[in-house]
This record gives sequence, C-alpha cells and structure tokens, in this order.
Amino acid sequence: MTTQADKARRFLSLHRAGEPLLLPNPWDLGSAKLLASLGFEALATTSSGFAATLGRNDGSVSKEEALVHAAVIVAATDLPVSADLENAFADDPTGVADTIGLAIEVGLAGASVEDFTRRDDDPIYDHRFAAERVAAAAEVAHAASASFVLTARAENYLHGRPDLADTIARLQAYQEAGADVLYAPGLRSIGDIRLLVREVDRPVNVLAIGGAPSVSELAEAGVSRISVGGSFAFAALGALVDAATELRDHGTYGYRATSATGAEAARRAFS
Repeated sequence: MTTQADKARRFLSLHRAGEPLLLPNPWDLGSAKLLASLGFEALATTSSGFAATLGRNDGSVSKEEALVHAAVIVAATDLPVSADLENAFADDPTGVADTIGLAIEVGLAGASVEDFTRRDDDPIYDHRFAAERVAAAAEVAHAASASFVLTARAENYLHGRPDLADTIARLQAYQEAGADVLYAPGLRSIGDIRLLVREVDRPVNVLAIGGAPSVSELAEAGVSRISVGGSFAFAALGALVDAATELRDHGTYGYRATSATGAEAARRAFS
C-alpha cells in the first residue's frame, strides 16, 4: 500500500517548471473518483466547493469538517491529495502547526496555508507574522518523521490588494520560512506571473480563473502547477441550474445529452 509519505514525495516530484501539474479540485467522493479516472496525477480539495455541498458559502467550514472531508477524498483514490485548509483555521503559529499535524494524520500529501485573516477590516496578516505562521507549518511538515508538501498562499489579489511587489516579497519570505510551493491566487497577467516565477526559487502554482493565461502560456512562463479552485464544482452546479431551468420553463429535456455523458463517466469511474 502506498503510504502518506510516498504520496507526498510523488506529489512534490510532479511539480516541474514548464510542465505544470494540472491539479483539479474535487468537491466530494464521487467527483474525486471521476477525476482520478480521467487520468489526473493528483487532486486537491476546494474549500468553496466543499462548503457548497453543505449549503454554505466559502469560509464557513470548520477545521474538523475540512479534515473529515479531506480524509474522504484521500480514501477515494490512491492519488496524492492536497487540501485547501484556508488559513489553517488559526491565527497563531502554534494553531497553524497543529492543523498541519492533523492533515498529515488523515493521509494528505500536502496542504495550502493562506495569509488571509478572515477579517474584512484587516484581511492580510502582517508580513513578518505571516512568515512565522508558514515557518511553524513547515517545521511540522518537514519533521524527521514527516513528508508533506506545504503550499504558502499570498492572498493579496483576492482581497483588494493587487500589489505585485508586496506579493512577491511575501512569497519570498514564505520560501525562506520553508514553503515547498508558492501560490498567489488571482494573478492574471502573464508578465506578472513570469516575474513572480523569476523572483522565487520554489514551484509556483497559478489559479485557472477568467482572464488567466492558457495552460501553454503558463508552461512557457515556467509555472509548475495549475489548479482550478471551486470552478469545477460550480460548473457542475451551473449545469444543474441550466437543466432545472429548462425543465421548469420549457418542459423539454435537452439536458439529457449532458447527463448521459456524466452517467457514462460515473459508471466507468465507479466500477
């Protein structure tokens, strides 16, 4: 049986500059099995997608709920799984370290830790304090008995602070603090992404969002990983809205073509 440490080492090896790992984000056990069946090499949880399965918005899931959900995704497949653990559900470095320890225990190959405070009035942790939080996570992730891929996220662009210089400085500090992968969700400019890749010495993850460069452009820029966040989960919900609206407003069943594709994919994935 492949161990958690084996999966972590495999996961890190998949991060190659110029050959980005396509990292889809399942939102439940079934979507994890289906995505694994399509040939992806690793998976990652999505906080917003999982929250939607509970009828909630992003940011409303507890640490315990997130870890149980992560364990479900880990059990769904032999692929390495990384988790979106938001801000590690803690402000202080000790709490961050505790969350990473629990993430290792549930079998995750890696996880991301944000510098978002969850406070509207002051959304981003102080630069030095944010680096201390990453260092505490890295100490647990890289302990002698552990193997775990720590992704450090600079959240400026998602919270009204589109400051590239500060974002790069933060990621450089997180690199020095021990992060294995660096991530600034919200970046769209290929020039900004190229500069970020040049200014750090760790693999860079980019979020596939509207206006972001294509996979081939990101590969050329030296990106090592591309993730989709909650977009696959909300694409599925969008298809549900379209189908339900067609039935309600038109009394027709055109959605059956899409559902037939999904049913066949599920049969193959779940057999």
